[in-house]
Amino acid sequence: MKGSDILLVLIAIVLPPLAAFMITGCGCDLLINIILGHIHAFWLIYKKMQAEKMYGVGGYTYAGSGRFTGGGVGAAPIAPQPGYGATNY
Repeated sequence: MKGSDILLVLIAIVLPPLAAFMITGCGCDLLINIILGHIHAFWLIYKKMQAEKMYGVGGYTYAGSGRFTGGGVGAAPIAPQPGYGATNY
């Protein structure tokens, strides 16, 4: 668990909607968090930590409904296929 995750957990304890807003922005998840509170905030933090393990820090984007996809700001470039578009085999 990184320092930013610990900070998110502390914010989620004090003000769960703020933690949800910091992860997902203003949208449906924020509304759900206002209704459900702590449970939803901790679930979002858990999903973010899983995305960081899978894609690396900053290598993911939030896709909504607790889903994260690869290809964020710090994502590693995809290597070109060998021989693709070339005449050498």
